[in-house]
Amino acid sequence: MKELAEKFLLYLNSRNYAARTLDVYRTALGEYLEFQPDAAADKFSRKAIRAYLAALSAKGLSRNTVITKISALRSFAKYLTDNGQLKKNPFLLLPLPRKEQKLPRFMTEAEIATLIDGLKYEESVSGRKSSLPGFEKRDRALLELLYSSGLRRAEAAGLSVGDVDFYGGFVRVMGKGSRERLVPVGERALGALRDYLETRGTPRPDEPVFINRDGSRLSGHGIAYILHRALYVTGADRQLAPHSLRHSFATHLLNRGCDLRSLQEMLGHQNLATTQIYTHLSYRQLKKVYDSAHPKARKSVVKRGE
Repeated sequence: MKELAEKFLLYLNSRNYAARTLDVYRTALGEYLEFQPDAAADKFSRKAIRAYLAALSAKGLSRNTVITKISALRSFAKYLTDNGQLKKNPFLLLPLPRKEQKLPRFMTEAEIATLIDGLKYEESVSGRKSSLPGFEKRDRALLELLYSSGLRRAEAAGLSVGDVDFYGGFVRVMGKGSRERLVPVGERALGALRDYLETRGTPRPDEPVFINRDGSRLSGHGIAYILHRALYVTGADRQLAPHSLRHSFATHLLNRGCDLRSLQEMLGHQNLATTQIYTHLSYRQLKKVYDSAHPKARKSVVKRGE
């Protein structure tokens, strides 16, 4: 079974699955094989999966974490079935937990302004003086771009200099499933990118946009670290992930009148239903505006005896 799992991961890699997705699948498969160490492919049964589901539930994991692990196993089962290793897919007609619909965390426009405009590093903050020219300018350009275009951190990490169209105001992004798309970039973000790239002289079109201390491509983990450091430096007390800037991008666009189809295209969502979760956040803003503006929206306070 372990050998088949390795072949499955190689197959996903050949299909250009994201590195983060591969890591999640590798971990999920490894955990299942630890739970069923002697399981052969023909014993990858519905009974075994039910037992594993019960074990995951007993650990007190969140429903979405369980679903992520089971999704990896379900993809693996389909691979085994398609390649003749299993006679029947054990996940067929197997009831699985439903995904919890959590509203994404996002920052207000004022918080975004504080995060980006207030970014100023001191040597004591970073621990040591960076050997990378334009250290502060790099991080500012990164945050500006993440918020301006709503990129996933893997998409930002994968950008090369030639992917940025400074004249047209777009970036060419390779998204999930190797789907390429063009995403608009605001003037502030473009200006921050120009300032940062100028510190590197004249980088070639095939060079990474964002590099680390060693001059190699910045990783997704590096991007997460930069955001956490920026939150600390600017005095923000919210522990957010890079995806929160993507959520903020989407929420603020909807609040200012962007249509859902255009937002779907910019975010790179295959299904409109994925984008629609942001409408819940936008509706909250609409209700807030309504309550403050409509004369009959607020409950009037009537004193006793009047």
